Amino acid sequence: MSHVGGPTDGRAAKATLVHQRPGTDRLRVGIISASMGAGHDGAAAELSRRLTADGHTVDRWDLLDLLPARAGRAASSLYHRLLEHAPWAYQRIYTRTERVGGAGPAARALLRTAQDRVLRALPADTGAVVSTYPGASHVLGRLRQAGRLTIPAVTYMTDFSVHPLWVARGIDLHLAVHEVPAAQARALGAAKVQVCGPVTDPRFRPPQAGERAAARERFGLLPGVRYALLVAGSWGVGPVRRVAAEISASGVAVPVVVCGRNRALVRQFAADGIEHVHGWTDDMPHLMWACDVMVQNAGGLTSLEALASGLPVASFRCIPGHGTANAAALDEAGVALWIRDAAGLPAALDDLMGGGAGLWQRTSGLSLFPADPALGPAAAIAGARLAAGRPAGPQPEPAAHGKAGVPARRPAVRLAATFAAATTVWAGAVGTAVATGHDAPVILRSLEHRIAPDSGRPAHPAVVPVPEELR
Repeated sequence: MSHVGGPTDGRAAKATLVHQRPGTDRLRVGIISASMGAGHDGAAAELSRRLTADGHTVDRWDLLDLLPARAGRAASSLYHRLLEHAPWAYQRIYTRTERVGGAGPAARALLRTAQDRVLRALPADTGAVVSTYPGASHVLGRLRQAGRLTIPAVTYMTDFSVHPLWVARGIDLHLAVHEVPAAQARALGAAKVQVCGPVTDPRFRPPQAGERAAARERFGLLPGVRYALLVAGSWGVGPVRRVAAEISASGVAVPVVVCGRNRALVRQFAADGIEHVHGWTDDMPHLMWACDVMVQNAGGLTSLEALASGLPVASFRCIPGHGTANAAALDEAGVALWIRDAAGLPAALDDLMGGGAGLWQRTSGLSLFPADPALGPAAAIAGARLAAGRPAGPQPEPAAHGKAGVPARRPAVRLAATFAAATTVWAGAVGTAVATGHDAPVILRSLEHRIAPDSGRPAHPAVVPVPEELR
C-alpha cells in the first residue's frame, strides 16, 4: 500500500519553508519517525503536511539513520524477518516487554547512542520536536530529563493500543487518536495525554456521488458484487493467503488483496488463481471506495485511512503482538470489529457490508476525525510549543571529535557488544527496539535455523522516497 508521504529515503527530509500567514506565530518543528513498515512514517508525513499548511517549518529524520553502524537498518531487517518467519518469537518479545514495562538494557544502550546525533540534527531555532516512533520518544525523553533538550518533546502515538514502550519519561505531551489509547497511556504513567484524532491524508474521505462506481470501473470490479479489501501492511506479512481463501469460501464477498512490497506474495496469489491482487499501490483511496469492507491484521495506519473513507473494518487472524493488541483496542472503541473465530467470518462480513454493524462502524469511524482543525494534532503540537514560551532550543553538550567533526568512536569492543546485543533482539512491540534478556538466545538460535543468512534478501526493506509535493 502507499500513502502520500510514505517512508522517507533514509536521510533527513529537506525542511519545507512556507510563507508566514498573517497573524501566525511561525514555528520550526522537528519530527522523528522510523521506517519500520509504513505507519510511523505515514503519520510523520501527514503531520508535516498539516504543520507546513499552518505556516510552520518542518524538518524530518528517520531514527534508524541516527543510530550508529547501520544498527537501525539491521534492526528493521530482523523485525521484518521475525514477523515473516517466526511470529511466535515476536509474540514472546512483545509479551515480555509488556510485562516488564519497556525495553531491556541492551536496547536502552543502543538508543543512548542516538542522543548526540539527535541534538546535532535539530537546528538551533527549533521550537518543538515530535516523535511518531517509541524509540525516538525514549531518546527525546532522556534528553529532556537530562536538561540537554530545552524545547517541548511530543509523542504522537500512531497505534490504537499503547504498549509500555510508547510512554517515555520526560515527554511533555502524548497525543492519542482516541480515548481508549489515551486511557491506556495514562494508566502506564504518561504525564500529559491529549486526544486529538488520527492523522490521515485528506485523499482518504467518503466517496461522493458517482465516485464509487468510477472507482470500481477503474479497478475492473463489477457492479452488484460485494468485495472485501484484504490488507497486510507494507510488508505483506501474516496468513494472508489463508484469509483470502476463507473470504472466498464464505460466499459473501470476493477478496481484493493488497500485498504491499511482498512481491513473492503477489506471485503466490497469481498461482492461487485470485483475480484481484495488487502489490504496492499509490491509489488506496480509490481502492477503498471500490470495496465494501476491509479485512486487516495489524491495526495500523491503513485501518485509520479506511475509517476516514467510511469503509467498515474487520480485524481477523491478526499478526502477534501489536496486531492483536490493536484489534482489541479498535474493537473496544467500537470502530472495527474483531473476528476471533473463522466460523463467524461470513456472518460478520455480511453484517459489516449491509447490516447494522456496518452503519454503526461508518458513523463511529468518521467521528474519530475532528471537524475543527484547531482540535487536531498539528494544532496541539504548535500549542505545546507556544504554551512553553520561547525556550533556548537544543543544547548539545561538548563531545570529543575525530576527523572532520565526526564524534570520536567509543572503544570498538564496547560498540560491537552493544550493537550485537541490541540489534539481534531489537524487533519488538510496535516496531521499536527491545532487549528481553532470557528469551533472546532461544529466539535467535531458532531463527538461525529458520532463516538462511544469505537468502538473497536486501540488507533492509525497500524504502520509498518522499513524494515531490512533500519535499
